[in-house]
Amino acid sequence: MGALRTPREKWVEEGLRALAAGGVDAVRVEAMAKSLSVTKGGFYGYFADRNALLAAMLDTWEQECVDDVFERIEQEGGDILDKVRLAGQLTFSGDRLLPIDLAVRDWARRDPEVAERLRRVDNRRMQLLRDAISTFCPDPDEVEARSLLAFCMAIGSHFLAADHPAHSRDQVKALAGRFILTPTPEAGPQPG
Repeated sequence: MGALRTPREKWVEEGLRALAAGGVDAVRVEAMAKSLSVTKGGFYGYFADRNALLAAMLDTWEQECVDDVFERIEQEGGDILDKVRLAGQLTFSGDRLLPIDLAVRDWARRDPEVAERLRRVDNRRMQLLRDAISTFCPDPDEVEARSLLAFCMAIGSHFLAADHPAHSRDQVKALAGRFILTPTPEAGPQPG
């Protein structure tokens, strides 16, 4: 990330790297110590145990993928639909946050506490989508459906292996995004 890190931050960063690469089972203190070229004992100066590291990793993930992303989209300006598009790009198109996000989703399938954390994060993301879509769509049911479709596309497109005969995957995703985030004639004109 560019900034100098304290040793504690290095452990968290290495934990997130291991999580993204191999899932929660890959987050092992001994393996991380070897990767960081330090002794295992240094870990215990910062964390009581592996669970404390896992909690710190989730805190960092939540901070980066929601708080930092929301702060950045506010700084960038533009209308709320621009902000939603940028939030999606920052979260689901990058080399850093996307692999961590997908690993947290897998982890949440087996851990109720992680599932609750993911629910909180996803609820904040969904509310941003609702807020944006409701600017042009007065029907709350359609707002919810469009928000769900947008979120499912952002996550699910990374699992889909299908080909798109006439276009690239990025072209199809952009078109789908326009369908979801553009008013239909029934929804009325977009304020502007």
